[in-house]
Amino acid sequence: MPQHENRYMQLREPVRNIQDFLLSTYFADGLRITIGVLLPPLILAQFGHFNYGMTLSLGALCASVVDTPGPAVHRRNAMLITAALIFVFSILTGLTNRNTYFIGVLLVGSSFVLSMFNLYGTRAASIGTATLLVMVLSIDDVRPWQEVLLHAGLILAGALWYSALSYIFYRLRPYRVLQQFLSDSIIEVSDFLRAKARFYHQNIDYDAQYAELLKLQVSVHEKQEAVREIMFKTREIVRDSNPESRFLLLVFVDMVDLFEQVMSTYYNYRSLHEQFDATGILHSYERIINKISYALDDVAFALKSGGRPAPPRQLVRDINALKDEIAVLEKNAAALKISTNGILALKNIEVNLENILGRVRTIIGYFKTRNSRDQKREEIDTEKFITRQSIDKKLFFENLTLKSSVFRHSLRVAVVMLIGFIVAKALDSSHSYWILLTILVISKPGFSLTKQRNIERIIGTVIGGIVGTAVLYYFNDQRTLFVILLVCMIGSYSFQRKNYVVSVLFMTPYILILFDFLGMGTLDVAKERIYDTLIGSAIAFLAAYSLFPNWESEKLKEAMLDVLEANMNYFEQVSRLYFDNAYDRTSYKLARKQVYVSTANLASLFQRMFSEPKSKQLFIKEVHQFTALNHLLSSHMATLSLYHKEHAFSHQHPDDIRPVYRNTLYLLKSGMEILSRPSDTRANVPLIKQKNGQAEGSETTELFITEQFDRIQKIAYDIYRLTEKINI
Repeated sequence: MPQHENRYMQLREPVRNIQDFLLSTYFADGLRITIGVLLPPLILAQFGHFNYGMTLSLGALCASVVDTPGPAVHRRNAMLITAALIFVFSILTGLTNRNTYFIGVLLVGSSFVLSMFNLYGTRAASIGTATLLVMVLSIDDVRPWQEVLLHAGLILAGALWYSALSYIFYRLRPYRVLQQFLSDSIIEVSDFLRAKARFYHQNIDYDAQYAELLKLQVSVHEKQEAVREIMFKTREIVRDSNPESRFLLLVFVDMVDLFEQVMSTYYNYRSLHEQFDATGILHSYERIINKISYALDDVAFALKSGGRPAPPRQLVRDINALKDEIAVLEKNAAALKISTNGILALKNIEVNLENILGRVRTIIGYFKTRNSRDQKREEIDTEKFITRQSIDKKLFFENLTLKSSVFRHSLRVAVVMLIGFIVAKALDSSHSYWILLTILVISKPGFSLTKQRNIERIIGTVIGGIVGTAVLYYFNDQRTLFVILLVCMIGSYSFQRKNYVVSVLFMTPYILILFDFLGMGTLDVAKERIYDTLIGSAIAFLAAYSLFPNWESEKLKEAMLDVLEANMNYFEQVSRLYFDNAYDRTSYKLARKQVYVSTANLASLFQRMFSEPKSKQLFIKEVHQFTALNHLLSSHMATLSLYHKEHAFSHQHPDDIRPVYRNTLYLLKSGMEILSRPSDTRANVPLIKQKNGQAEGSETTELFITEQFDRIQKIAYDIYRLTEKINI
């Protein structure tokens, strides 16, 4: 990239990052939660009822736990259920916390049952967490039984207040959350593109770059799934009722197709560098891919800001200049000792980049008709692209077994909460609930997630404690401290889903300043919070390792089988384009989606395995190869699909490639059987070779198709041989 372009991007990036954050759903959440939690005590303090305001804030805080992005109706229902549960459990806690044994039994039983909510999805799990939160924060709040109902009523009122506030925010801008999440998903795709661009850089570490690519693929999948969740489960959008809903749907559908095109640009980069590093043409590819990613960044920003991205006219000129470079190389191929296959690879990549740019220009074109009712309609069978989780009592009882990872997690939470309760009582500290609170937020179903959250909590608390103490030491003015408190609250709630370390770092000074306002001291509170956090972290971490642990390797076989099955289905759908000349759009997109989902799940699982003890990291080398090969497999399938959909390639003699197609499916099925039923007996599965005569007499397009089927078969064979080495 020219020097002036580098300087421009370096200057633009910090400003754009700040703008993106201020327009993001994270910052919007932080503002909403801060208003919901802070407003009641501020208002009631004016009437001498600050304590009532703090109780209302507790209810609002619990309701905010379940107010995560998703369909408005799901958020509303979750907050109302949470309001009812925290009301009931506030009464139960208030009536039993005078007796240590009664409250201990209630805590253990509630911890188990509410942790089992994980069976019904993340939102249900957050309802359980919110209910346990109100128990933990009320466990030391012993009051006369006559006041218990009033206290519980105020908590209920606080939860309902926050629910109403959240609903008002939604009704004011019903498409805002979807715009923000769609924007975030586009940014992830642009990051993925930049990662692909780095493969064209000289002296790249291929293994490290590939690992980064897999991480970004997981992020792309998560963001796209979040968009589907909101888009396809929101009635206003599904009914296609206005221009904005149609516009957002069109952008999302084209972005998913664009990501497929990006996925298909996978080549032998080592070979490309060996042939073309001296020519400098790969630098042109890197520069153009980066520019396309910046154009996508502009699209993402326009979605959040309500603006319109500029057409990428310079990119069109860059593509034309790239074609001229390729033509010059082709003309001098003999003198430069460049193979014909190398030139073909450059041409294929250039055509794919041209198609990606065309898709970007189409998306930018949608902004011109964003408010027009003349937009085209996108017909999608939305029900097939979403997963619904019903609350089935039968599922609960079926999982009351040690074979269930959720059951083991729930048992562990119940035990560690009991241990934390006993330790807190033994220490007899004034804020002993911090130990239970730490255990609650750190304990996750898997060891790796618990370990990660543990580290983040400790780092954030220690640094935040130091910062908070320094703030209170150097600032005495109440107004200044209130402004700092406000900033810390917004920061804490804004980063709680984005970066937990930063969230806790903001949270600790905010709590210390709040306690200072209440006249409860500073340094002693900071020390106590840090000590209690360390105690709770140690209990949760040791329990995750030794008490009914859930290791990622236990899910490995299922994840690998899912990936193989998804790639088989995708290959069948892609092959139908050539054998039957048929394109069932819904079936094809469902198969493609399942490939992305299963690949992302496996890659995420593989990443988490590295946080576990070495003894639990089974088949690390083989699983890495398996993940890489399956990514390569789906990339080649995407390329084969685009040959037909974008270039209208066809094969005049499909029966000639059908044996390779059948053998590829057989190889994948054999790999699945080996993973399902490990055996010492191995079948001799050969590779099917194309007829030489057919290949020599083929048209260029047919040769491309034949070679692509052959590559897919070879990768399937490598996967099959790899499964023989794995015995899970």
